[in-house]
Amino acid sequence: MESLVTAEVASLRGKRVFVTGHTGFKGAWLTLVLHRLGAKVTGYSLAPPTTPSLYDVAGIRDLLNVDIEADIRDTDRLSFALRECQADVVVHLAAQPLVRLSFRDPLETFSTNVGGTASVLEAIRRTSRPCAVIVVTSDKCYEPNRDGRPHREDDPMGGHDPYSASKGAAELITASFRHSYFPLDRLSEHGVQVATVRAGNVIGGGDWAEDRIVTDIVASMVSGRPVRLRNPDAIRPWQHVLEPVYGYVRLAATMLQQPAAEWCTAWNFGPSDQQDISVRELTEAFVAEWGGGRWESIYDPQASLETPVLRLDVERATTALSWTPRFSGHEAIHRTAAWYRHFMDDPRSARRLCLADIDVYESISN
Repeated sequence: MESLVTAEVASLRGKRVFVTGHTGFKGAWLTLVLHRLGAKVTGYSLAPPTTPSLYDVAGIRDLLNVDIEADIRDTDRLSFALRECQADVVVHLAAQPLVRLSFRDPLETFSTNVGGTASVLEAIRRTSRPCAVIVVTSDKCYEPNRDGRPHREDDPMGGHDPYSASKGAAELITASFRHSYFPLDRLSEHGVQVATVRAGNVIGGGDWAEDRIVTDIVASMVSGRPVRLRNPDAIRPWQHVLEPVYGYVRLAATMLQQPAAEWCTAWNFGPSDQQDISVRELTEAFVAEWGGGRWESIYDPQASLETPVLRLDVERATTALSWTPRFSGHEAIHRTAAWYRHFMDDPRSARRLCLADIDVYESISN
C-alpha cells in the first residue's frame, strides 16, 4: 500500500509556507496538514469568520510559526510579512467565500476576491524571491455551460453571480501578473512559479459558515427543525476537504522539486466523474448517518440564480500530478457527519478528529 506522503510531498519538511486565510475552514485543514508534514507555516488572515471556528476549536494557532491578523488588501503590511517569512511557498486562500453574501455585498466581495488577489501577487512581486505560488479560486470561476459537461481548465472564465464573477476575475488577474511579471520563458531568472487551483464543493468537519449545506444540516438536526433546501436537485462536485488540500500540497511539492513552466497553469481538483450527488442526495445521506431528521424544499425557480449542474474534469491533475480522489462522495458524507457527532459529544476533540481523518486519508492507496 502506497502512502500518500511520497518523497515529493515529504520535500515540504522544513520549508517556509505563507498561507493567507488560515483562519478559515479550508485554511485550518491546510495548516494541520502542512504542520504534520513538518512545514514552517506563517498565517496571514483576518480573525476567524465564524464562532465557533475550526481555527479556534482545533488550536490551529499553536501550530503556526507566525500568526498575523491583518487584511490582505493592506499591501504594504502584507509585503513586509512576506519578506520576513522568506517564503518558499505561498498559498493564497483568503477570500469572501459565500455566494449568497456576495449578492448582499457585491462590493466587499469584489474588493476582497479581486483586489485582495492583486494585492497578494503585488506583494510577491515586491518581494522578488523565488517561490511556488498557489492561488485558490473556485470551481464557480467558469462560464456556466448548458450541457452539464465537466469543466476543463481551458474553459472560458465567467460566472453570473458576484461571487463566481469575482473568482473568474481573480483567475484573469493571476494570469496577467504571471504574463507581465513572472513570464514562463524567464522562469530560470525570477524563479516565481504561479498556479491557480479550482476545487469542487468541499465538506468536512469544522465548517460553520452561513449558507453552507453541512452547516445548515447540522443546525437543523440539533434544533429538530427540517433542513430547508433552496435547490434540492442541484448537482455539485462534492468532495472531502482533504482532497483539494492534498492536491495543493502535491502541486506545491512538485513545483519545489521540479521547477518548470508546466506547473504554472490552472488545476481542477474534484471528485471522479462517477460521483454525481445532488443536494437532495447529500442531505438524505447525511440525515441517515446522523440517525434521524427530515428536509423540505423551498425551491423558487424565480429566485434561484445558481448554476443547476456543476462538474469538474480532473484529468490534468490525475495525469500530471498523480493525484486522485481517495474518499468517495458517500465516504466524505459519512466522515463529515461522524466528525460533527463526535465533536458535539466532546468539543475538545476537534484536532484529534481532524488528525484521525488525515490518518485514514493518507493510508488509502492510489
